[in-house]
Amino acid sequence: MSVEVTVGPPVLTINHGSTFMVTDRRGEIHPDKDLGVFAEDTRFVGYYRCTIEREPWDLFTSTTTSYYQARLVYGNPALPALDNPLPHAPQHGQQSIPGIRGNIKAHSVGLVITRSVGERINEQFFITNYSGADLSFHLELSIRSDFVDLFDVKAHRYFARGDTSTVWQPGNDYWDLVTTYRDGGFIRRFTYRLLRSQSAPRFDNGRITWTIEMPKGGQWRAEAVMLLDAGQGAAPPPGSGAREVDRLALWAKNTTQLRASNHDVVAAFDQAVDDMAALRLHESDMPEHEWLPAAGVPWYVTLFGRDSLIVSYQNMAVYAPFARGALRKLAQYQATERDDWRDAQPGKILHEIRHGELAYFGLIPQTPYYGTWDATPLYLIVLHEIWKWTGDQKLLEAYRSNAERCLAWIDQYGDLDGDGFQEYKTYSSQGYENMGWKDSGIAVVYPDGSQVKQPKALCELQGYVYDAKQRMAEIFRVLGDQDRARALEQQAEQLRQAFNARFWLDHLETYAFGLGPDKQPIASVASNAGQCLWSGIADPDKAARVVRRLLQPDMWSGWGIRTLSTRNPAYNPFSYQNGSVWPHDNGIIAAGFKRYGFADEANRVARAVLEAAARFERYRLPELYAGLDRDATGFPVQYLGANIPQAWAAGSIFHFLRTILGLRADAPNGRLYVDPTLPDWLADVELSNLAVGETKLRLHFWRDGDGSRWQVLDQDGGSLDVVAEGETRPIPRTGQAPSADGQGQPPGAGQASAAPGHGDAGTASATASGNGPSGQQSGSRQ
Repeated sequence: MSVEVTVGPPVLTINHGSTFMVTDRRGEIHPDKDLGVFAEDTRFVGYYRCTIEREPWDLFTSTTTSYYQARLVYGNPALPALDNPLPHAPQHGQQSIPGIRGNIKAHSVGLVITRSVGERINEQFFITNYSGADLSFHLELSIRSDFVDLFDVKAHRYFARGDTSTVWQPGNDYWDLVTTYRDGGFIRRFTYRLLRSQSAPRFDNGRITWTIEMPKGGQWRAEAVMLLDAGQGAAPPPGSGAREVDRLALWAKNTTQLRASNHDVVAAFDQAVDDMAALRLHESDMPEHEWLPAAGVPWYVTLFGRDSLIVSYQNMAVYAPFARGALRKLAQYQATERDDWRDAQPGKILHEIRHGELAYFGLIPQTPYYGTWDATPLYLIVLHEIWKWTGDQKLLEAYRSNAERCLAWIDQYGDLDGDGFQEYKTYSSQGYENMGWKDSGIAVVYPDGSQVKQPKALCELQGYVYDAKQRMAEIFRVLGDQDRARALEQQAEQLRQAFNARFWLDHLETYAFGLGPDKQPIASVASNAGQCLWSGIADPDKAARVVRRLLQPDMWSGWGIRTLSTRNPAYNPFSYQNGSVWPHDNGIIAAGFKRYGFADEANRVARAVLEAAARFERYRLPELYAGLDRDATGFPVQYLGANIPQAWAAGSIFHFLRTILGLRADAPNGRLYVDPTLPDWLADVELSNLAVGETKLRLHFWRDGDGSRWQVLDQDGGSLDVVAEGETRPIPRTGQAPSADGQGQPPGAGQASAAPGHGDAGTASATASGNGPSGQQSGSRQ
């Protein structure tokens, strides 16, 4: 009999926007761990513990009921009678209350703590007396602020640079514990405000303490709020900090919804939608319903160039407007001058921005920091993609100058030596060693496991630039600049030919990890080669061999494709990027497989990661997990320290589904292309509220024998044709991929033929459309 194991992190995380709380499973915060209450890149609370008579409560259960709420259920430990009990106790009716710690049996008192996060953190305490007798005891809450910068917490440096003062301010209707931190002009303030309490609290010896007297069967309540102040506004008014009206319902209303025959896929999809809601950031200068995606909790709750753009891409078929916020904010921070401390050059898109103490005093370059080589071409890819999904040409006009500057950076600064390839190098004393998505300092290795020195020309960066220039050629045609479009197409084709000649390693049947500083191929087998299929830069015959190579045992873990081959001496399944499995990486690779006609192989990758999601707690994919063989463990193994929730891990669920269904939007021309290749483990799928341009669609896909069929069930809004993916493509082909025959298709369906194009559409297809009432368009894919 098999035993199903559910894997979960050893922490509880709740968040809303940039405010988040991470505790251990007991709900406690200890200062020497990666736990705390955080906002604005500062840890406002570094210690938290709730006790009864200074003894820890026994934890029964703790869980997060949603991304913004956690609930913890405890019972009291056994509290034996005192040797010298109090001479008397307060009276309740005719019965006397025993002395404190007098014969309170274990688990005769229950405590439930409920926490929820809005812009503030709300706590509710609910105690019930199950003992059958009157009781009296002390409830204590130890809570301390350390105001450690997030970078210091991550580096396990738990010290303060400034001075702290604490004041207890009892009031008539509420009680405040206020701790203020000052380091020159850098000010942070934490207020723990008790709004309601059935016993008056007091503050002594570093604890908030209540003396609670409870008759048998009695109940006791208190409510508090944590106010996190960056020190720039007035003191918060009494009672402030109640959670904002939850926008989750509005979010769900505006996102695509899924129904499917596979319950695990639906659960993973729904959790991913919730995770995206959790990671929305909204700034004051943004329109009311516009957000940008944060990268992940706890380390990356801020604007990230690479992450925010990839997540925006992943969300196109679920919530395309995510990209609006990312494009807007990244354009505002686009570099205008060279600044080596921050690795900035004109036109470059940022890597990350921080707002904590270290950033305030310029001790770190993240103000913002520009040390990434992929965000700039990804900006162009996402600009094109949101135009295709929304049909909003005003976006192209609004960001044309930003796009021009991106292209100029790619050619002038991205190509360090003028050889046509992108190479990265840091100029900052605190710059990153690696500036691709594998940005760990030890992630890029030679076949002998030794480190590759800068400059490095990673293979996927060439693909991103190829794709970006192809897409920008289409944009410039729409904007009326035919000469610019032709020049970009020529540049892209030259890059494609040079890449396939220089990066291909025939004896390894894959593309080189990159080129080293000597311009020689880095002959290491890594997952990066798979991303070259997503971008379309790979020759079709070489793509077929890459597919086979990445599914060999040294790369295939059973839970997905590893970042690095097990044959490399640097391989470690528990490492960050030298042998682990990253869901977003696998999502991109699967899309590349499908693009070149390898639908079965794409489905195999999707199934592995989705089955891993089903084994993680709440179906929530972490940032990464260990690269151990599936047969060796039977369950995916947690990577300690992984961000959960993590945006592009959650977004990989959407990317896999988009790949399986072959969705490619062309809203400017009033079309949505589909190319479903449903596997037997996902035989029936229905998407509703799918937005393409001004149209909302409800689509049904189902498996029929060895093929897949589809039908439009409902269509609301503007005119849109849903058609099977065909030969018409906005980008010239460079070769033919395997095609499928068109037998068994309904009237109006044509023969299937295809070749690689940009986006995540499949390569073999049939054309089918209908001009009748909504719900009559249909087609099939054999």
